[in-house]
Order: sequence, then structure tokens, then C-alpha cells
Amino acid sequence: MYTAHPDRYADMPYRRTGRSGLKLPALSLGLWHNFGPDRPVETQRAILRRAFDLGVTHFDLANNYGPPPGSAESALGEALKADFASYRDELVISTKAGYLMWPGPYGEWGSRKYLLSSLDQSLTRMGLDYVDVFYSHRPDPETPLEETMGALHTAVRQGKALYVGVSNYSPEQTREAARILAELGTPLLIHQPRYSMLDRRPETSGLLDTLDELRVGSIAYSPLEQGLLTGRYLDGTPEDSRAASDSPFLNSDAVTEELVGKLRDLDEIAKSRGQSLAQMALAWVLREGRVTSALVGASSPKQLEDSVSAIGNLDFGSDELTRIDKIVNR
Repeated sequence: MYTAHPDRYADMPYRRTGRSGLKLPALSLGLWHNFGPDRPVETQRAILRRAFDLGVTHFDLANNYGPPPGSAESALGEALKADFASYRDELVISTKAGYLMWPGPYGEWGSRKYLLSSLDQSLTRMGLDYVDVFYSHRPDPETPLEETMGALHTAVRQGKALYVGVSNYSPEQTREAARILAELGTPLLIHQPRYSMLDRRPETSGLLDTLDELRVGSIAYSPLEQGLLTGRYLDGTPEDSRAASDSPFLNSDAVTEELVGKLRDLDEIAKSRGQSLAQMALAWVLREGRVTSALVGASSPKQLEDSVSAIGNLDFGSDELTRIDKIVNR
């Protein structure tokens, strides 16, 4: 029988999400990879238990996480039943719908039909009555935004979600989504963009400025750039790495000599801060408090512990930030 650590809230910082009353841990656990039938069940449960013991109260999913699609939610459902039944009110659990989940015209994108059906399926897989946050995972170019946001509003009205968010929306789409939701009476809580030292689009597109203006929270996914910022690629592409497997999210062509040189120089800055490259990359995303939380994945409890250690030094000097920018932009 799992019993949570009594000091689980001692060290993790919690940040208010936009103008809401909800606080999220600086680091949240993403179940995008490493949760499915191809991973040992005990390892998955050990990661979740260790996360909660470290104050990571937010578990982030989507309907299609796995593989296969749906398996991450099913794995979490089993863990919730086995280990976290008495801790449900201490957890923030989020899921999303938008990418392909089942065949036919109703199995992806942003229609009311798809979103609400998907949420019902997600709740069944996780054994939950509600999720804390339900996201539109991507904008639908063919469905009116009023319909997509209306479906999110309905999920809240039905008691199946407490808050709603969007992911992968442009600044303009985010602004319009927030306007529609405000008129319906369900505020936009949070945006989940891809953001890292190597991917500055939330800055350059004006998304972070838009979220600041709207007082909407943000949670960054891929802050370690699919593993490039973990230090595994300082000597090129390891044979057992994601890039070597030609993953659809990272392939070997991306690991150029120029990139490896940048990673080595960034690693030198991290060492001077007493951090690993991965820890510095997470700290960089969380700098200045503009980002509410950063999503990390983990293949083991030890890897998760290493990531959480980043919270020990979230401050950067102006000279460090300037050096990082010069390296990344050269």
C-alpha cells in the first residue's frame, strides 16, 4: 500500500495559473512517452509515486498518448486506483483531444462531436468522474472556433472538467478563443506551447506577450527539445537514442556538428551553474516566472529526480542569458 511522503510539499514551488485560483507545480509530469504496454507496469507506477512524493501534483495526458493511443490514460487509471485513490483531491489531471484517435470523420480535430465523445472515453480509461483541465489539442482549420470552444464550455457545465485550455494555438487564435470562452462564462485557463532554449517561437510569435496580456497561464512541452538538451548528444547521436530511431519527433538529420557544438557550449554554462544541461534547460524555461510550469517526461524515478533538481537554481544572471542567446543564435 502506497503512502505519500509527508514532506511532499516542502520544496516544490507552486505557481498561480494566470488569474485563476489554481496553482501548478513548477515541474509537471507528462505521460506522452513511457506509459503504455511496452513499459513495465511497476516502473510506470514507481515514476508516478516518486513524482507525487517530490511535489509533482500535475499529471498531463492526451487521448492519443501511448503508444498505442489511449494506453497512457489506461495506465494512469490503473495507478490511480492502486495508489492514488485517497489522494485524488491533491492531484491535477489534464487530458486533451484534437489529434487522430479513431477512424472516420469524427475521430480527430475540433468538432463538438469529437471533443465530447473523446472526453467521455478518456474519463472511462482513467476511471475518473472529471479531469481538472481539458484541452483543445490543436486548432481545427475547418470547424468554427465557436463550436470548439463551446464544446470545452459544455465539458465544464457537465462537471466533466474544472478548467479548459488550448495547445498549439497561435497568438491570434488564442486571443479569439479567450474572447469566446469569456462570453460563454468559462475562462481560458492555460495554453500549452512547445518551448525550449532551442525553440523560441512562443517568444518570437508574441504568444507569451499575448498570454501575459490575457492573464492566461502557460505550460511548456518539450522543454528538453525531445532529449537534445539532456546531454545525451554531446558526443553525437547514441545508438539507443530517440534520434537514432528516426522518431517522427526527432531524427538523426537534426543532430548536426553545428548543433553538437552548441550543446557542448551550453553544457559548459550549465556546469558553471552546478547543473546538468537538462536541469539548466528546465530552469531557463521557468526563468522570470512567465511560464507557469514545464512538462517533463521520465523513463525512471531517477531521471525524474534529476529533472526536479532543476528547481534548486531557477535564477539566471544577465550575462548567462546573453551567453545562452549568443550560442543558440549563432
